[in-house]
Amino acid sequence: MPVRPTAALPLLLTAALAATALTACGSGSGSDPDTIKVSYKQSTDNSVKVMDTYLAGIKKQFEHEHPGKKVEFVPIKAPDAEYYTKLQQMLRSPRTAPDLVYEDTFLINSDITSGYLKPLDPYLAKWPDWRQFIDTAKAAAKGQDGKTYGVPDGTDTRGLWFDKRVFAKAGLSADWQPKTWDDVLTAARTIKRKVPGVIPLNVYTGKPAGERATMQGFEMLLYGTGDGTQDPLYDSGSKKWITGSQAFKDSLGFIETVYKDKLGPDVSDALDPNFNTTVNGELLPQGKLGIALDGSWLPQAWLPGSGHEWPDWSKQLGLAAMPTQHGQAPGRVSMSGGWTWSIPARAGNPDLAFAFVRTMQTKDNARKWYIANSGIAVRKDVASDPAYAKAQPGLAFFTGLVASTHYRPAYPAYPKVSTAVQEAMEGVTTGDQSVAEAARGYDATVEDVTGGRVVEK
Repeated sequence: MPVRPTAALPLLLTAALAATALTACGSGSGSDPDTIKVSYKQSTDNSVKVMDTYLAGIKKQFEHEHPGKKVEFVPIKAPDAEYYTKLQQMLRSPRTAPDLVYEDTFLINSDITSGYLKPLDPYLAKWPDWRQFIDTAKAAAKGQDGKTYGVPDGTDTRGLWFDKRVFAKAGLSADWQPKTWDDVLTAARTIKRKVPGVIPLNVYTGKPAGERATMQGFEMLLYGTGDGTQDPLYDSGSKKWITGSQAFKDSLGFIETVYKDKLGPDVSDALDPNFNTTVNGELLPQGKLGIALDGSWLPQAWLPGSGHEWPDWSKQLGLAAMPTQHGQAPGRVSMSGGWTWSIPARAGNPDLAFAFVRTMQTKDNARKWYIANSGIAVRKDVASDPAYAKAQPGLAFFTGLVASTHYRPAYPAYPKVSTAVQEAMEGVTTGDQSVAEAARGYDATVEDVTGGRVVEK
């Protein structure tokens, strides 16, 4: 089992990543005007090569359409938190900055504020396809200055995956659709009692899981506590972060219950930064996990050639919307995020980089990516294409959750607020803190990292 990190480890890790990043791009992106360097997040699961395969096809097409031009890939193979650290180190210098980078929408405003990214508005104004992108996806790539810094390549939604094989053994319905948090916990307790050897429920938690814990775990709870009309994390009226809320404590209480009552994985496994690879590649296919609070993209791990081929997954897994806390309207909740392709401010070949984006984001290539990546379309012309809608089981279900979805407050302070959420989650997961103690710690941290821009609710 992984050893819990010591206090010194993050510092050593940051230093090591910085040193690696400085050599990752060799002599820098601008050293050859005919070559663009494209950096992206490579899966930590060696058998999942969805992004690698897709980009290889785009490279071939691009080089064919642009004789004499070359594409060089700079993959970053690391868990989420390490990917962000390494990418930011690369973006700081013209010597190491690639020409094109893959940005998570939760981090993009932080990188914009740091001056790491180039506004794309002059390119977008001359690109007819930009009109096909839905407004919410465009908004996720906008800075507070109103300029756009990325081209989204899809979005996602989240819900409950459940194993019909496990449910049958537990005497639970194959058409399970929980109405409240208690319904979810009741099903998990039934699995624990009747199907030994199976993890009843997985909810990602703690700092090692990074944004996966915040978004797939905590925010799927927090955003289901109210009536769906008010953001429970950030108050847009006062432009302040919310502290002291009962909703926050209730969400932490759910996490505490999962781990205190041993309804989830062993804590040592839950705090493994690569636990998602185990969930996707082993626990779900092998029928060792009853319920997974997770995302729309999971089927990419089970495609032919993935190493975890699972052609029958749609027959063996069921899908349910995550319910609101007490079943209050709108009755279901989802979170959406996504990634964008952005051009670093210090890129050597920005024009050629955007030409590569245009090749990636033709209607046909975008549709190929959404299907391969089990993603949700952000192009209107693809979303209305029957070839997309019928391409994969579950796609219609997760696309249907867009109507009930929420987006994270995409402000520069969000990454630090997210880390504070993870610390609070980890405190109640390990039992080192009570819900009240973890919530107070979160409030103090958020007040500190936002310069006091908080409001109690």
